[in-house]
Amino acid sequence: MKSTREKVLHTLVTNPRSTIVEIAKSVGINAISVRHHLTSLQADGFVNAEEERHGVGRPRLVYFLTESGQENFPKRYFRLTNHLLEQMKKTLSDKDFKKIFKDMADGLTKEYEPKIAKLDFEGRLDLLKSVMDNEGYDIHWVKSNNEYEIQEVACPFYQIGKDHPEICLFDQTLIANMLLISEKDIVQTKHGDNHCSFKISKTN
Repeated sequence: MKSTREKVLHTLVTNPRSTIVEIAKSVGINAISVRHHLTSLQADGFVNAEEERHGVGRPRLVYFLTESGQENFPKRYFRLTNHLLEQMKKTLSDKDFKKIFKDMADGLTKEYEPKIAKLDFEGRLDLLKSVMDNEGYDIHWVKSNNEYEIQEVACPFYQIGKDHPEICLFDQTLIANMLLISEKDIVQTKHGDNHCSFKISKTN
């Protein structure tokens, strides 16, 4: 059963730019309660509001989902992405299909190449974390003796990767590129439950 908060979000998916009164009617609660939930959702960055002209009289305040709020409804994107990847697998050779994810990582790396060259290894690890955080990951790195481990505690491609594990080539190629090491020096020690870990066996 959906919570009231989820019902408010769903209302804004199906009826963008709704007023408090319209949301209250859709959800089946009073306007005061809706205002409370909207305040919380705005604080979390899921909902925004702005004034909108509506006929004669004062502008009305309408609410809509932010980009972060829209990401609360990922299933439709997963379905579309899965369909696209399935079609690509039918059309492309295995080598060409895998190359797509490696090329994506190569393209992302290029804009950081001048900065990477000036950093030591741990500086490159920090830059890698920042870049991957911007891509929707949540990663940390730890050092134990002379070994480094990269821990992904949240992967934005986890659901898609269940059916298309080739997508992990993006992670591995990006890590190798950003750290200036060979992919052969990266050992994946954990994969699953939205968590992945990589051990770095060689550093520059």
